[in-house]
Amino acid sequence: MDKETVLFIGYVWPEPKSSAAGSRMLQLISFFKDLEYKIVFSSPAKKGSHEFDLSAIGVVEKGIQLNNSSFDDFLKELRPSIVVFDRYMMEEQFGWRVADHCPDALRILDTEDLHFLRNERQKSLKRKSKGDATALLNSELAQREIASIYRCDLSLIISEVELELLKDVFKVNETILQYLPFLIGEAPASPVPFEEKEDFIFIGNFLHEPNWDAVLALKETVWPIIRKQLPTAKLHVYGAYTSEKVNNLHNPKDGFFVHGWIENAEVVLRKSKILLAPLRFGAGLKGKLVEAMLQGTASVTTTIGAEGINGSYAWNGFIYDNPIDFAHAAVALYLDAEEYTQAVKNGHKILKMRLDATVHKSYFKLKVNELRSNLRQHRSHNFIGSMLMQQTTQASKYLSKWIEEKNKKN
Repeated sequence: MDKETVLFIGYVWPEPKSSAAGSRMLQLISFFKDLEYKIVFSSPAKKGSHEFDLSAIGVVEKGIQLNNSSFDDFLKELRPSIVVFDRYMMEEQFGWRVADHCPDALRILDTEDLHFLRNERQKSLKRKSKGDATALLNSELAQREIASIYRCDLSLIISEVELELLKDVFKVNETILQYLPFLIGEAPASPVPFEEKEDFIFIGNFLHEPNWDAVLALKETVWPIIRKQLPTAKLHVYGAYTSEKVNNLHNPKDGFFVHGWIENAEVVLRKSKILLAPLRFGAGLKGKLVEAMLQGTASVTTTIGAEGINGSYAWNGFIYDNPIDFAHAAVALYLDAEEYTQAVKNGHKILKMRLDATVHKSYFKLKVNELRSNLRQHRSHNFIGSMLMQQTTQASKYLSKWIEEKNKKN
């Protein structure tokens, strides 16, 4: 008997060594592989510089086109049992086609993070104002993203903060939401001892605007304070897709080193003493901070950076929003072996109590099986989703067909 198929429609091809989103996607692929599904990963995007070889783990790769009926033929032949949309943009583009040609397929949206929340926080930072629920409720991006959530049978929410926001502010029914953070396994048994660790580190994909903002904050505000107290200290900045403006920050004289992409960031992170992440806006969970915990490296971050990760547990270092306090905390942690050792222990406890893959996979498996058994009934309780699917499907369908005809003429 042939295996049932899960079709992933990716916004980009997964790059787990470049971004947390890439790691997240591989975690989801692994989850469905463990359930004995055949996995097909498709994307309209061009492959980047560091994409993961999905075929090496038995995943079928398929390039697809936007606004092209060839995708309909592909769907009819594949007949997936489950379709996973990577971010709301892919659901907007392909959701109506899936609903038309595979009406019985379970439609799952992996939000990655709430894009509208990150967008409004960035706007608030530029305005030097504090964002509130009113701004979110008036956000056109929120309307688009939440409409996508309603049109799907289940949406994966990576942060409890975002889950509560959807339920409390936007009144989204929790039956179509699933809390699913990063799926983390065991931390390394023996982290590198305090005495053998050295230097500060920052890691981030520079296609992601919050990372550029954080590195700029390091360069202009935080690092000069640290360097004044630790004259021989070094900060190493790693990340995929470093632009010219990022590379221009490189200044060995000030101990500020920009290295760009690295094949094995985990190795460098494991040897580093402190991860600095002065993130001023963003959403979701920050993969760099979770990875630091995994590698036994302490971190100093902001409220935004730590959001959704530690819950009520003590942080893996310090959390400060004021750049002066942030810098002084980093210096104190860098020098204090006892404080540092406790920070590493805190990180391992967070991983065990909050991000245990076994626990979260179990809940997710139950939800998937439940929905597949009662999909028609589940959809009957989601009237808003049915209404949006009917209305927006028609709009998206005819716009897409118009674009396709226009492309043919050109």
